[in-house]
Amino acid sequence: MKINVGTRGSRLALTQTNSVVERIQKAAPDLIADITVIKTSGDIMQDVSLAQIGGQGVFVKEIEEALLSGGIDLAVHSMKDVPGETPEGLMFAAILPREDMRDVLVSRGNVKMESMPRGARIGTGSLRRGAQIKAWMPDLEIIPLRGNIDTRLNKIETENLTGVVLAAAGMKRLGYVQQITQFLPIELMLPAVGQGALGLQIRKTDTELLKFLAKLNHAQTAMEVSAERSYLRALGGGCRLPIAAYGLIEKQRLTLEGLLAAPNGSSVIRDKVWGELGEAEELGRKLADMILEKGGRKLLDLM
Repeated sequence: MKINVGTRGSRLALTQTNSVVERIQKAAPDLIADITVIKTSGDIMQDVSLAQIGGQGVFVKEIEEALLSGGIDLAVHSMKDVPGETPEGLMFAAILPREDMRDVLVSRGNVKMESMPRGARIGTGSLRRGAQIKAWMPDLEIIPLRGNIDTRLNKIETENLTGVVLAAAGMKRLGYVQQITQFLPIELMLPAVGQGALGLQIRKTDTELLKFLAKLNHAQTAMEVSAERSYLRALGGGCRLPIAAYGLIEKQRLTLEGLLAAPNGSSVIRDKVWGELGEAEELGRKLADMILEKGGRKLLDLM
């Protein structure tokens, strides 16, 4: 079988996709995979914020369209980029083992977040990160930032930033661990839905491909991400407010923690639920209801 694998063109996306192709060919040596680079809206429109161009989904829409049209047979996505709703006709054949789900700080002079001076300029393109930083340290200034990891790291110098906040997973996959100043604890910086996980998306009709790819599915990660995505969908999925969630299986119990915040960090609503391993979808909806009751609905009504 020969398949065409679609991905974004950044160095990180290609690194991730090449690692996926290696996994596929180990599991199915007779399967030949070619890689097709697809430019997404998020890659093309670098001069405006993600919220302005549609928020979540801007890095996957064109790739999903290519999958539906038959231009590619398999899409490799960073799950944190994927909206809560999957288009009709598509499915995730596998979720791969999760890399580190935390966010990290890379700063000038290796200054940690809690030691930042008043007015320090922290770069991030994420509403979620910005809101949690402002809630934690209101005196810091959030500088909107777009671009790939190398571009954002370079902007510490070119934009005179004190530091930037990035996903640990991307830094590790590119071999940039030595540049990390601080891994931010999830108690202070709850990750994005699906952060650190890669998803393999196919057409529902491709049953033969599903058989190959299902061997790569990591059940624990898939269950944790399923709970997080259920929470995202229950809040509306495309919401332009900062949303975060983190599912974790320990001792045969699934814990799900979620957050909804005002973009300026003035209001942060956070809660946690526990349940059985088979209750991922239900836990996501239950947590969303709790967050909405605690003031989340009021926040949503303001948007």
